[in-house]
Amino acid sequence: MTTEKIHPADRLLDAIDLIGSPVCVGLDPVVEKLPLSLRTLSPIAAISAFSVGVVKALKGIVPCVKLQSACYERFGPDGMRVLAETITAAAEAGLVTILDGKRGDIGISAEHYSSTMYDQYGADWATVNAYLGMDGVTPFLAHGGAFALVRTSNPGSDALQSIQTVHGISIAQTVAKLVAETGKVSVGVRGFSSLGAVVGATKAREAASLRILMPQQIFLVPGFGAQGGTVEDVRPCFHEDGRGAIVTASRSVIFATSDNPADWISPIQRAAESFADEIRTGILRVGISRTESTSTERR
Repeated sequence: MTTEKIHPADRLLDAIDLIGSPVCVGLDPVVEKLPLSLRTLSPIAAISAFSVGVVKALKGIVPCVKLQSACYERFGPDGMRVLAETITAAAEAGLVTILDGKRGDIGISAEHYSSTMYDQYGADWATVNAYLGMDGVTPFLAHGGAFALVRTSNPGSDALQSIQTVHGISIAQTVAKLVAETGKVSVGVRGFSSLGAVVGATKAREAASLRILMPQQIFLVPGFGAQGGTVEDVRPCFHEDGRGAIVTASRSVIFATSDNPADWISPIQRAAESFADEIRTGILRVGISRTESTSTERR
């Protein structure tokens, strides 16, 4: 007996609705920043204990977790094993998983990368570099959901992504149009594609135009919290009904501390709850109010 695999975008949106807040916690374990009680362990053991502990702490608080592949891969095969184990633990906790590896290649290389990220590690979504063109993106869509880099949050991105082309739009907007067109063939029943887009919270002035260019893309929005992004910055990434994006925060959640160094789980839970509530209040409730207001006016 076989079960039909749910569309990646539908599953992510269902998870968001279940929790009630479109947020994702980034899991970027750095040994030097781990709780003191874990630093007596070997680096691999410490990262493993921390990662699984964070995943368990986030259960029922956020819908999604984003794992930074580099933080695990730097430790070689053992790190890759911990990465796979953490993704499995996240799935068992009911969390949608995004493997943040920003892979970028074409042909057989892209096919191998995509198979690794979804079939070997077991991720639901992966991040991919769209700046080699769509032939470096489409292999990923055969396995799961993919967030293509469109407008990233790092300061250095301006030197490339904001350049104006001869067509009067930026390079980022050009990539956005390609992503929107490519994503049309993989739209779920809820109206969003399995090809999403990475749009940084620190690029709020451009987010509104990118939202128009990519109406069927779920935006993965990094840069909130520790990187300076605010609710006002991320709001243009959403549709007026408060749907269509998921905001990520990493350091401000996973490295939250308290006066009791032995208890590192509770601060993470409180930080995650605060993060989820801030976005819930600032985005979803605003979106719902707009929708109700529009419905009333139409009557």
